Amino acid sequence: MNLPDLKQIAAVNRSTHPIARWPLTFESNFPMALDAANHRLFVATRTPPRFLVFDTNSGRLVATLPAVQDADDLYYDSARRRVYIPGGEGYISVFRQDDADHYDLLAKVDSAIGARTAGYFGKGRKAFDRFYLAVPARADHGAEIWIYTAQD
Repeated sequence: MNLPDLKQIAAVNRSTHPIARWPLTFESNFPMALDAANHRLFVATRTPPRFLVFDTNSGRLVATLPAVQDADDLYYDSARRRVYIPGGEGYISVFRQDDADHYDLLAKVDSAIGARTAGYFGKGRKAFDRFYLAVPARADHGAEIWIYTAQD
């Protein structure tokens, strides 16, 4: 569970139900995604803008990388071993998972200022994986949905 006001993540064991709290030195930890196969939790923070990776067995922070500012969503693409983080700064951070403990910034995909809300629909059928980005209305255009196709 995400506890951004406390700068913590609370982990609940689904079998035994004890709760562990993982303190953060970062603020505004909002979006999260889980890589259950590798026991990794992905978190994006806003202050400073970072991509964090935690070992869910121990709560240990295993990776920290700079990311797009003003992140609101985060998605894990297990088929491509990628993490997508849209941010209001005007791009999508795309990270490559080399292995459970090692990640690299693969790309900064241009988007639009303020476009931080998204949906990723990856079903493992790579030709049909889509990333939908909500682009807010501005003085010069109405609100839009931009559709990206995830490619290898």
